[in-house]
Amino acid sequence: MRPIDLLNGRLKLRHLVLVVAVADHGSVLRAARHLRLAQPAATRSLREVEDLLGVELFARGPRGVTPTVYGEAFVEHARTVLAELRRAGDRIAELADARAGTVTIGTLLAGSNVLLPRAIAALKRDRPGITVIVREATFDAQAPRLLDGELDMIVGRLNPIGDLRGLRQITLYGEPVRLVARRGHPARRRRGLALRDLLDYPWVLPLEQTALRRELEQVFRDQGLPPPSDLVECTSILTVRTLVRDTDMIAALPELVAATDREIAPLPVPLEPVRRQVGVTLPDGRPLTPSARLMLDHLRREAAALTGRFER
Repeated sequence: MRPIDLLNGRLKLRHLVLVVAVADHGSVLRAARHLRLAQPAATRSLREVEDLLGVELFARGPRGVTPTVYGEAFVEHARTVLAELRRAGDRIAELADARAGTVTIGTLLAGSNVLLPRAIAALKRDRPGITVIVREATFDAQAPRLLDGELDMIVGRLNPIGDLRGLRQITLYGEPVRLVARRGHPARRRRGLALRDLLDYPWVLPLEQTALRRELEQVFRDQGLPPPSDLVECTSILTVRTLVRDTDMIAALPELVAATDREIAPLPVPLEPVRRQVGVTLPDGRPLTPSARLMLDHLRREAAALTGRFER
């Protein structure tokens, strides 16, 4: 297939917007409504893109459309182009008014409870006009959003990024992980409490695709134990803390998370191999906006203040 020149002026910005909308809504009709276009105009515009590329981007079906292999590839690049254009507009606006701007942060369990709120509060004291958007999800879900420009950074446990090109990481501190339960938990009355004793109780664990879950399961394997069978899988810090506080569930939480709730406390069962490296994951090769640079500066300062807790 001959090379396709997309810079000859035939491909328009509206084409990219439409293709992404069709992928997001799964229907040309719904995409047209979202963009406030007439369906014939949307259909014609989509046909223009497909004619230009010489391939079919979407497979039509009775319930809508699904991207073909060509469509998936093109939508990925279209998202990146649109995200970069939005960022360009944001950056120009920020440069014109250094007091304003937006920073969008993906957050994970570690770092979200103490580090990130402190850094956001410090940033807002410094620059009240900056809007901070925080989105919580697993690292696997957030990494693609960071790569395509929807996020400025991810704050939390540093997950391996071996196969993810275009990312870099900054370590801020190492935080121990503790097994925790409510203060009146019956396990606290057992003498010589060990990990195997805790299998008698329900657990709340991170999702299977998280690095912490894999490390915890390795701890059980190292001691010749099966992982908990009575469990809830959850990454919401609010839900985890409520379940631990109000039931006999056991959880593995970063030390700072456990330390900020007076009704839960660590159990005398060590998790020595499990230590969270908390930091920031950033796009490699894409410059940070002025607001994102300020956010990173405040994260570094607050992390330095927290580091002393783990060195005592």
